[in-house]
Amino acid sequence: MNVLIKSATIIDAKSDFHNATHDILIEKGAISKIAKSIKNPKNYKEIKLDNLHVSQGWFDSSVCFGEPGFEDRETIINGLKTAAKSGFTSVALQANTCPVIDCNSDVSFIKSKAQHHAVSLMPVGALTKNSEGVALAELFDMQNAGAVAFSDYKRPIINPNLLKIALQYASNFGGLVCSFPQENKIAGNGVMNEHVTSTNLGLKGNPNLAEALQVARDLYILEYTGGKLHIPTISTVEAVDLIRAAKQKKLDITCSVAIHNLFMDDTELKEFDTRFKVLPPLRTQNDIEALIEGVNDGTIDMVTSDHNPLTIEDKKIEFDYATYGTIGLESAFGALQNLFTTKKTIKLLTNGKARFSLENSIIKEGALANMTLFNPDGKYTFTADRIVSKSKNSIFLDRELKGKVYGIIANNKIEL
Repeated sequence: MNVLIKSATIIDAKSDFHNATHDILIEKGAISKIAKSIKNPKNYKEIKLDNLHVSQGWFDSSVCFGEPGFEDRETIINGLKTAAKSGFTSVALQANTCPVIDCNSDVSFIKSKAQHHAVSLMPVGALTKNSEGVALAELFDMQNAGAVAFSDYKRPIINPNLLKIALQYASNFGGLVCSFPQENKIAGNGVMNEHVTSTNLGLKGNPNLAEALQVARDLYILEYTGGKLHIPTISTVEAVDLIRAAKQKKLDITCSVAIHNLFMDDTELKEFDTRFKVLPPLRTQNDIEALIEGVNDGTIDMVTSDHNPLTIEDKKIEFDYATYGTIGLESAFGALQNLFTTKKTIKLLTNGKARFSLENSIIKEGALANMTLFNPDGKYTFTADRIVSKSKNSIFLDRELKGKVYGIIANNKIEL
């Protein structure tokens, strides 16, 4: 793949060309030259786009595609297309499939389905067999097959001893253990945040306490065992405070926040619209402010779209019975641009790479081309026709977003 990118502003704090507007020549998938102006004697394809910016390729630490087993929600091929159109050059695929990804052959299958694609698909293996929370899955074998972490998607580790053993065992080979932050006995049958709004609506509430207790427990276990722990999609002020204190103790802990939890509070549910039924639930404005502060001071390491395609049958039913989840890849960049500067947005979209065993793809001569192309300016209303996913359950429908993703260049391929 040979291409000449014309007049691109490079946003990459680790690059010598950061903030500069240059041409970028890519030959056989690698960056061969970066300069103010590059001639094109070999008549390579040229990319000239309005207000073109490029950055290191973006990474999402939590996406679901459905396949195998739930292809009606999404397929791997269309999911990868969605990721590419949304600016992501790599995504970590959750194990909530049927069968659950809990052995090396399952990981190998997922990897094989994504071969020869511009987007790198990084499987997350189930932490326990069939994600049932009873016995550890084949962690070491799955990591050897290509798994980048271990998680029972949206299922907390109920047995504290199981988490202890998982952290001790995985530390032998540098495995990353993920623990969903919810104490089920406290959360009970809550379908939204426990607060004034849940009382007014007559819906059962899931309190902040359910998250805080689980996070506190997990951090105590991590301090005892050592190892690497990642807590995905925190949503409360208490969780931010607990993780901030744990980092001050130098524990090997990271966490993420779902992008929609930075924007929307529980009052969005006043019309019983199931698009807003997510897990963890939308909390209060106080929690949102704490989450944004955590992002800004580095307590929260990365953001995720928490992309989870669901069918109409999953969502267009009575609120209590609707499935938790929203798609988010297509809206991720535009939403973040409403909260943060472009440089901060790009940092958040690339921060998680090292934690999930991915190399940073610095934009420099001699490096393999792994970059996202985008325009940070311009506002628009996010409508269904902008959704590439098979499922359309977006929490950001009809919201004003900012910026446009052109596509990606990665793995010696162009997706624009």
